[in-house]
Amino acid sequence: MRLRGRKGIRESLEEQTDLVILDPRSLKGRWSELFGNDHPIHVEFGMGKGQFISQMSFKYPDINFIGVDMYDELIRRAAEKARLVWEPAGHETPPNLRVALANINYAEEVFAPGELERIYLNFSDPWPKSKHARRRLTHPRFLDKYRGLLSPLGEIHLKTDSRSLFEFSLNAFADYGLQMKNISLDLHADGVINEEHVMTEYETKFYGRGVNIQRCEAIVGAEALERYQAARLDKYRL
Repeated sequence: MRLRGRKGIRESLEEQTDLVILDPRSLKGRWSELFGNDHPIHVEFGMGKGQFISQMSFKYPDINFIGVDMYDELIRRAAEKARLVWEPAGHETPPNLRVALANINYAEEVFAPGELERIYLNFSDPWPKSKHARRRLTHPRFLDKYRGLLSPLGEIHLKTDSRSLFEFSLNAFADYGLQMKNISLDLHADGVINEEHVMTEYETKFYGRGVNIQRCEAIVGAEALERYQAARLDKYRL
């Protein structure tokens, strides 16, 4: 993937120290200190242009959000989006959001063990060729990383338009021994937007085309699993 950015983009990012993190490794184990509170930290790996993470931060002010991507241009666009989302509330800088330049392959160099409560994987590259399976963000080699980074309440939330990636992911979660919940093969069935879920740029586009969006949540943390097991039958009781 190549993105043609604006001239002087790196200089612009360097000036946005209130929102943009260009050296996230320096914050490993200290993200709560950066936010100035002990609220849960949710991270989106591969945030794209930042619509999802920006709107999530606005919708849930008591959660700290970090959007991660490896391209300068996407960091620029996400920072711009975040400021626009929070501007009506009188905030030039979102108080609970940072966007970080990082490669997901080295996520363990950016976050400390147990530092995260939730990981979002939204419309990740499906890498459809079998020989590229190890690059899929739900491959067990990535699940190993996520398990180390997530807290006892940790979960992975996946959304995709790719049936092949979704099937691969469900099998990978199952083979890894993760309990899954809230599985949907058509998140916005019958053309009705599921208002509970914040949409990404891709999701908005695909919804307009009538493309099925698949979604599921995988429970990673032991405490999260205990809570789920204690409550899982409640939805079936009349």
